[in-house]
Amino acid sequence: MSRGYFVDIAAAADFLGPGAIEVNRYQSEITDLVRRRGAFGQRIRQVPATGHPSRYFEQTAINASAAFVDPRAINPTAGTPTRVERTVPLKALVAQINFSLFDLEVTRQQQQFAFLEAKDLADTVDGLLRKHDQALWNGSDTSFTAPTTLEYYGALRQLTDAGAEVQITDPTASIVDHIKAQVTTLVARSDFEVRPTAIYANPQTLDLIDRELKTIHNVILSTRTVEGGITVKEISTQAGTLPLIPDWTLLVEDAGTSKIHDVVIVSEDLIEYHWLSDVNPRVFQLGLPSSLSTQMIVVKFGAIVVKGAGYAHKRLRFTR
Repeated sequence: MSRGYFVDIAAAADFLGPGAIEVNRYQSEITDLVRRRGAFGQRIRQVPATGHPSRYFEQTAINASAAFVDPRAINPTAGTPTRVERTVPLKALVAQINFSLFDLEVTRQQQQFAFLEAKDLADTVDGLLRKHDQALWNGSDTSFTAPTTLEYYGALRQLTDAGAEVQITDPTASIVDHIKAQVTTLVARSDFEVRPTAIYANPQTLDLIDRELKTIHNVILSTRTVEGGITVKEISTQAGTLPLIPDWTLLVEDAGTSKIHDVVIVSEDLIEYHWLSDVNPRVFQLGLPSSLSTQMIVVKFGAIVVKGAGYAHKRLRFTR
C-alpha cells in the first residue's frame, strides 16, 4: 500500500519484528532443465544452398547399354546415364524478444540477475533451434516442387512420399528382426550402393528394443559416444554395428488403445540441411522505437532434403 510517495515495506517484507526486517532474496542461479535441441539437427550435414530454390542433380541409373555381342560383328547400342534435377525451396524461421529499457536498468542496478538479458537472448535462439529440430522430422509441407505450407518438408513425410515407409501392425512382431531385415534389404540392393549409418527412434521406442533383446536373446547392448557428444547403444546389422540414436523429436503417436513408434534407418551422409548466408541463426537488433524497447529478431533460412529418400533409408512404423 502506498503512502504519498513512499511504499509500505510491510507489503514486500516476509517478516517485520523487533530487530528484524526480512525481505525476499533469491538464488542467483535459475533452475533450467528445459528441453532444447534434438539429436538429428546436430548430426546431419550442413551445406550452403545454391540459391532459392537450392538445386542438385541425382543420378538414378548408370549407362545400361553394355551387352554381349558377336566379336566378329560388333554393333554396340549407345546409352546415357539417367540424371534427375532436384529443387529444394528454402524456408524461414524467426523469433523475437523485446527488452524494456527501464526493466533492464532496474535489473542491472539490482545486480542479482544481471545475466538475464544474455540468457533470455540465448534462450530465444535455442527456442528457434528447438522449432527447427522438431520440423526437421515433422515439418508439415508436402512437396518441394509445389510447397503447401511455410514449414519444412519434414524427413518423415519425404520418406513416406518416396515409398520408404513400412508399417508393422502386428503388436507381437519383433522390432529387432524387422530392423535387421530392412537394413539387409537396403544393403543388398543391386541398383544402389546403400550403406546405412544410424537408426533413430524415440527413447521410449529404444527401450522396447532393449527389453526385447534382454528378454528373448539375453543380450545387453553395448554403448559408445557418437558425433554430437551423445552416448548411444548399438546394434549389429548387415551394414555393421549401427548406433541407436535417441531423439525426442521423433514422437510416439497415440492410436486409441495402442501407440505407433517410428524407427528410422538412415544414411546420414545423404541427408542435408541447405542453409542461406549462415549455418547458425542470426540475431538482428532493430532501432529503438519511441518506447525505448530493444527489439531482437532471430532469423534462420534453409531447408532439409533427404537425398535418395526412396532407396537409401527406411521408415518403420510399429504398433504397440
